[in-house]
Amino acid sequence: MMKEALYHRPKLNWSFAYDERTIVLRLRAKRDDLAEADVLYGDKFEPFDKMSEAPMRRAFADELFEYWEVDVQPEFKRLAYAFRLRSGEETYWFSEKGIGSAAPDEHFGMFEFPFLHASELFRPPVWVRDAVFYQIFPERFANGDKSNDPDSVLPWGGKPEWYNYFGGDLQGVLDRLDHLSELGVNAIYFTPLFQARTNHKYDTEDYLRVDAHFGDNRLLKKLVDACHARGIRVMLDAVFNHAGGTFAPFLDVKAKGAASRYADWFHVRSFPLEKVDGVPTYDAFAFEDHMPKLNTANPEVQEYLLRVARYWIEEVGIDGWRLDVANEVDHAFWRKFRDVVKAANPECYILGEMFNDAIMWLQGDQFDATMNYPFTGTVLDFFARGKLDARGFADALQRQLASYSRQVNEAMFNLLDSHDTPRLLTVCGGDARLLRLAVLFQLTYLGAPCIYYGDEVGMAGAGDPDCRRCMVWDPAAQDRELFAFYREAIALRRAHAALRGAGGIRFLLAEPGDARVLYERAGDGERFLVALNRDKAEAAFPLPEAPGVRWTPAFASAGAALAGGGAALTLPAYGYAVLRADAAR
Repeated sequence: MMKEALYHRPKLNWSFAYDERTIVLRLRAKRDDLAEADVLYGDKFEPFDKMSEAPMRRAFADELFEYWEVDVQPEFKRLAYAFRLRSGEETYWFSEKGIGSAAPDEHFGMFEFPFLHASELFRPPVWVRDAVFYQIFPERFANGDKSNDPDSVLPWGGKPEWYNYFGGDLQGVLDRLDHLSELGVNAIYFTPLFQARTNHKYDTEDYLRVDAHFGDNRLLKKLVDACHARGIRVMLDAVFNHAGGTFAPFLDVKAKGAASRYADWFHVRSFPLEKVDGVPTYDAFAFEDHMPKLNTANPEVQEYLLRVARYWIEEVGIDGWRLDVANEVDHAFWRKFRDVVKAANPECYILGEMFNDAIMWLQGDQFDATMNYPFTGTVLDFFARGKLDARGFADALQRQLASYSRQVNEAMFNLLDSHDTPRLLTVCGGDARLLRLAVLFQLTYLGAPCIYYGDEVGMAGAGDPDCRRCMVWDPAAQDRELFAFYREAIALRRAHAALRGAGGIRFLLAEPGDARVLYERAGDGERFLVALNRDKAEAAFPLPEAPGVRWTPAFASAGAALAGGGAALTLPAYGYAVLRADAAR
């Protein structure tokens, strides 16, 4: 047994409360090293001979390690525990004292989960695990009111540039809600809607007013109400890391310098406010002088931004906040933000934009989830770019799952592209077959999938600004077969809890050098197998033995075929199949 690979510590992603009764314990070991793992556990105030034992299960594995888990329900909410590990002829005990051959004989020195406090339980909104998001970049989705167009508006469908406009607005979204209902999505993520000078609106001028080119506050309220009537939630984008160059307090500091009452609202290194050798004399987003960084440690800034957060929940009824550049804002502010938001609406989804590990923001005191860009990269590297084989793909995903608590994984925001990245079809080299594989995986994985507007009708686009093209509304220019695929895959996900967040994922086939992936999704009394063939040639998939079970295709590409009485599946090149476990007759 490689003892150096063993790891556990209480809290974080290694021991966490999943609900008001259940504590999940997680242990790391060298991959394929342990034959068995058990936990000895009990209450530290009861006699030691009342300790209980429970077997652990191997939940995940990556290229180096495997991760074992067990769910326990301590009667009195306190937990003392140690692990018994077996490998070949070796048996070791792992506790806070270290690793040794002697079994514990007292509570002292065992790991502890001191007390399961309901008040500290991390509860992301339940609705999120059932959500399918649709991201809208408002300026490019639909022009429903030409009276509010910018003076320089261009004809719809022209080439997108960083500084041009095509007149997209909220009325356009309202007019096109039938499209979203037909697609089957039940949540919208809007990029910023507030008054700003750019087409992307990430340079906020007024946080309490909808941009005049999009409409007004009353129209947004009307849109949110219309969405709710259709069962569609609405999440807005908040830019609290920085403001815009025309934000009134910033203009005051530019005019008055250190004498401005707002001087401490920003991180100013020297006056006057200017750019020297390409770098502003104040902190900003990147080095953009029109995006000055807000000092969120300032009580007045906090009061202002928290009022903004509460206003749009209480006055308009939004269901979530996506937080731009979230990891560059101090933790103390986000804790206050969460308190205010959850007081206004306990089911409001708080989503942070982050591209890296986010464990310290996902402890239940700040965000509910983050934009899952590590997931994005892994899925694209396998299905679109072909950089990973099946083993590397499964390893990377399981490493990510082991990095967070179970409820975080169920609430993560799983996207494949966005306004900041090349479009999915473009990354797939224009091959819609690869796109279908990536999307089907996204829609049968735990977490909340998000579809970028237009992907469902075959829109392409390179990096920003090309990924922000005008939505294609002419049916003759849309890929209607692709739209039907999206609609059916979304409907499948929404119809079966096992394909959403109700259960975990178990990879059954993901070998080195291979392009075939087979995995199981189970939960809520259901069981599914999902087979994806990334290979250019036809491929066979051996199916697990399941006495009393008949595998029934629930969703499959043309050419998918079961053989051998359901013991094997054959898929064509770039083919897919979702099989449902039914009782054999």
